[in-house]
Amino acid sequence: MLNKSLLSGVAMAIALAAAPAWSKELKSIGISLGSMGNPFFVALSKGAEFEAKKTNPNVKVTTVGFEYDLGKQVTQIDNFIAAGVDLILLNPGDPKAIGPAIKKAQAAGIIVVAVDTAAEGADATVTTNNVQAGEIACQYIVDKLGGKGDVVIENGPQVSAVIDRVVGCKNVFGKTPGLKVLSSDQDGKGSREGGLTVAQGYLTRFPKIDAIFAINDPQAIGTDLAAKQQNRKGIIITSVDGAPDIEAALKDPNSPQIQASASQDPFFMARRAVQVGVGILNGQKPANPVELLPSKLVTRDNVGQYVGWTSERRQ
Repeated sequence: MLNKSLLSGVAMAIALAAAPAWSKELKSIGISLGSMGNPFFVALSKGAEFEAKKTNPNVKVTTVGFEYDLGKQVTQIDNFIAAGVDLILLNPGDPKAIGPAIKKAQAAGIIVVAVDTAAEGADATVTTNNVQAGEIACQYIVDKLGGKGDVVIENGPQVSAVIDRVVGCKNVFGKTPGLKVLSSDQDGKGSREGGLTVAQGYLTRFPKIDAIFAINDPQAIGTDLAAKQQNRKGIIITSVDGAPDIEAALKDPNSPQIQASASQDPFFMARRAVQVGVGILNGQKPANPVELLPSKLVTRDNVGQYVGWTSERRQ
């Protein structure tokens, strides 16, 4: 029987190899991402640029971070329209509110592809299967606790990726009557500082916490720091991303509470988004407007075999 992760890897390789011979040249691409201070978005931008330059070595690539300011992202899209780009890749600040800006770009003949998070009206979306990511990260907690204990779901910004991860986690916890969910509505802001702040609140409020699922790796690292500061031990922390920082934490004997992360592959995700976008540019509509990429769980046991986000390892 073939290993599932092997199959998904083969599928990804086939998808990249099977890119069509495009006739319409990609001359210019605009990319608007959450924050260029976040390694996830840096890896996304590198993947997009890598694939765009494979398509056309002379392509002009403009990448900007909107720093989670929707007004700033709308202005960036306006700037891309004024510059006459062929393709816009965006990580939407708000899936619905960004809709009018997307329509404006499309009216100017520009293809818009959402990455990581869905956007209303986009020509296509390429994202991790975030429901599955939440499920595997929280199933790890269930298995480690033997189905019994007090747990926390540390929420985040209400974009589709985060909402789906929480749905996946709740799917798993909801089937486990021996678990008590102490909290699931606190927003860790998707950041290390936010994770630290909300975790300090949990740890002060609840004398017993057996596990915390954080919606992304920065929040997990902030949560671990809060636990260290309050000398709270024996808490299982899992998350989603498989980022370089969590990769290091999973190898660090001084961070034993960080135990697993459901990985994403932003470099590949962005490559696929460019491929799909250029395909649409040439009249090749995707069979499914939303492409979901599988997540794999990285743990302290298998992190040594994890390829990670580094672009050099992805090419």
